Amino acid sequence: MTGPVTRRPGLSIRWKLTLSYAGFVTLAGATLIVILLLVLRYLPDDNLQVAGDESFAPGRGDLLDVAVPLFGYGIAFLVLVGLAGGWLVAGRMLAPLTAISDAAGRAAEGSLTHRIDLPGPRDELRELADTFDVMLERLERSFEEQQRFTSNASHELRTPLAVTRTMIQVARADPDSVDVARLLGRLEETNTRSIRTVEAVLQLARLDREGVDRHRFDLRDVVRDVLDDPAAATATHVVVEHLQPAHLVASRPLVERLVSNLVRNAAEHQPGPGGTIWASTTVDDGAASLTVENTGDVVDPDVLDSLTEPFVRGRGRTRSAHAPSGSGLGLAIVASIARAHGAALTLAAREGGGLVVRVRFSAAPR
Repeated sequence: MTGPVTRRPGLSIRWKLTLSYAGFVTLAGATLIVILLLVLRYLPDDNLQVAGDESFAPGRGDLLDVAVPLFGYGIAFLVLVGLAGGWLVAGRMLAPLTAISDAAGRAAEGSLTHRIDLPGPRDELRELADTFDVMLERLERSFEEQQRFTSNASHELRTPLAVTRTMIQVARADPDSVDVARLLGRLEETNTRSIRTVEAVLQLARLDREGVDRHRFDLRDVVRDVLDDPAAATATHVVVEHLQPAHLVASRPLVERLVSNLVRNAAEHQPGPGGTIWASTTVDDGAASLTVENTGDVVDPDVLDSLTEPFVRGRGRTRSAHAPSGSGLGLAIVASIARAHGAALTLAAREGGGLVVRVRFSAAPR
């Protein structure tokens, strides 16, 4: 659906409520009148006269002659009161909906910075308004993150392309002084970085779009497989394992990527060879947890919350010269995988330098 739905004209909710109020009031009045008319049926048709008293007493016909016009005036009065009162009450009750409708219209035009902020005690309409405000806040944050991601991705992809163009231009300007082997090596390194960035961006997009196919497995086995893989980039570092059996129900390929990214990130941000990486799995109340900890430079606690954003690299973190250059999306992919599984991801600065990352999955059903 690309535009607003075309509907036939109809009464507004305010008019419907007004007519409903007026209808109920009129029906209640008419019911009372019918009851009175039924009571009058028990009176005799002839005029009443008390024995020994010559005074006149009205009969049923006399009472009807007087009551019926009055009943008509009463019904008309109830209709007017019902319409006027219903219109005012409906307008007051629907005022929050008007504010919500205006906010929705502004949001449809692209404005996400405003909020409804309805005053008053809690009721259904104010709950709706508060929920709409929360939705606007999340949409605004999501669009800001998307714009920031697009800008950062453009920069990350443009940089290696610009470097490649510069190397080619320099080589073309003075081909006799070109070290072909060195040039090809640098071109391959730059191209590899671009491919890694594109693959990471595509994986982030798939994580947000596709569902999670879950199976039961042992997290300890996944960690061991990742650490035994030469591509984990831990060959120049000391790896300490504290692995307990930790069963969970999740997507094993995604969890493997999560573990691989954490281990690779820990290896890339070492000050040099010989650093230490700790990997541990534990179970707490049936919930499996993975903790990856590494030595390194002191991490500024103020940047911890931003480390899971795409292309954000924390200050005070150095990249190992023995590890391949990262795409800046490692922890962002970890956060997306954790979010897809409903897992809790926490980052903490390690005392003495380095980073501690912990992922706690939901308890696996028996």
